[in-house]
Parts: sequence; structure tokens; C-alpha cells
Amino acid sequence: MSYLEQIQADMKQAMLNKESDKLRTLRMLVSKLREKKIELMKDPEEKDELAVLKKAAKERQDSISTYTQAGRDDLADAEQEELKLIRTYLPPEMSDKAVEAIVKQVIAETGALSMADMGPVMGVSMKAVAGQADGKRVQVIVKKLLGA
Repeated sequence: MSYLEQIQADMKQAMLNKESDKLRTLRMLVSKLREKKIELMKDPEEKDELAVLKKAAKERQDSISTYTQAGRDDLADAEQEELKLIRTYLPPEMSDKAVEAIVKQVIAETGALSMADMGPVMGVSMKAVAGQADGKRVQVIVKKLLGA
């Protein structure tokens, strides 16, 4: 079952349960997934659907930080609820230890010695984690291991 099919099934259940907030978020996800289908002019693959969901989660995270800085906790809470729902469709995040192990391996393979080598290390590391870790987390670990 594709992400779109799963979300549509959950959307029907939310309609039956009269969960308006959940329904609004699910409708937004379905809309974004359909836009991706139109953009690709074919059914999106799982990685394409996953990219759409990750982008939606990232948008929510950015909104939460913006609303929190502006003192709008009510809006931040609403975004937090949407983010929780979106994350139920995403694969689990890698632990920091797992990311650190990957980064150490990449550093050894590339022969990186200093912060000047951060770009290549980040590129290979991000491909290795394959979307299972946030880029900011990977960046922090790379900087720590390269001695920034």
C-alpha cells in the first residue's frame, strides 16, 4: 500500500470519527502527494512520496520555531499536532550513535582531516543516512568529529 493509499484510508476513518484537525492535515498531505503525481506525470515511487512527507514535516518544524519565537504558542501547538501526525507515516529516525558511526566511517573513507573537508563528508554522509536523520543533526556530528 502506497503512502497516498494509506493516508486516504486514514482520512476516511477521520471523517467517520469526526476528527476535523486530523482530517485537515490528512487532506493537505493527500493534496501534496497528488501534486507530486501531476509533477512527475506518473505514479510517484515510494521515495518520491517519502520526500513529500519529509518536506511537509520540515515545514511544520520551521513553523513551530517561527511561532514560538513570535510568542504564538497556540499556533505552535497546532503545528506540533500536525507534525506528530505526519511523523506517523515517516520511518523512524536514526539514533545519534548510528549517525556518528556512519560519519566516522565516511571520514575514514574520504581521508578528511579538518573542517575544510566538511563538504565532501556531509555529501557522502547524507546519502548514507538516506533521509533517516535530519541534516542539521548530521552537520553537528560532522563538525564535532572534524574538530570544529
